[in-house]
Amino acid sequence: MEVKIIRSVCEADLNRCFEIETVAYQGDEAASKEKILKRIQTYPQGFILLEVDGVIAGFINSGACHEVVLSDEDFKELIGHDESGENIVIMSVVVHPDFQGKGYATLLMKVFIKRMKQMNKKSIHLICQTHLVDMYASHGFAYIGESDSDHGGMAWQEMVLDL
Repeated sequence: MEVKIIRSVCEADLNRCFEIETVAYQGDEAASKEKILKRIQTYPQGFILLEVDGVIAGFINSGACHEVVLSDEDFKELIGHDESGENIVIMSVVVHPDFQGKGYATLLMKVFIKRMKQMNKKSIHLICQTHLVDMYASHGFAYIGESDSDHGGMAWQEMVLDL
């Protein structure tokens, strides 16, 4: 039987989080180790991870703001982040390929949404690839439209969940 733990991130998790980001995302879509470290240090409240049998299997990280501009590339480095912001912007929802297809992204998303509600946040925003729109919709996210973001040289879709 698998032992699953969802917990807040710490700096000791950096290398594994970077490894997951690198193997699970395509090309320039993955965040650099420096960006992940900044997210860990700046907003650990918005960065949760899932351990399965003591191994980090995946994570969600985010930033908070008062005004959301999903195509703002600087925000991925938490420029403009304000911990008191009522809106959350998810930057990564990622599960290592060895752990995919087991419902772990869904588990992470449910816990993340619950935590953001407990923190009295008003909304959660994200951009995703077209093939993931239905998955996020299953968690209550509404489709906004095509994003102006060209992050990683790809086309993105914008979604929001009102809490």
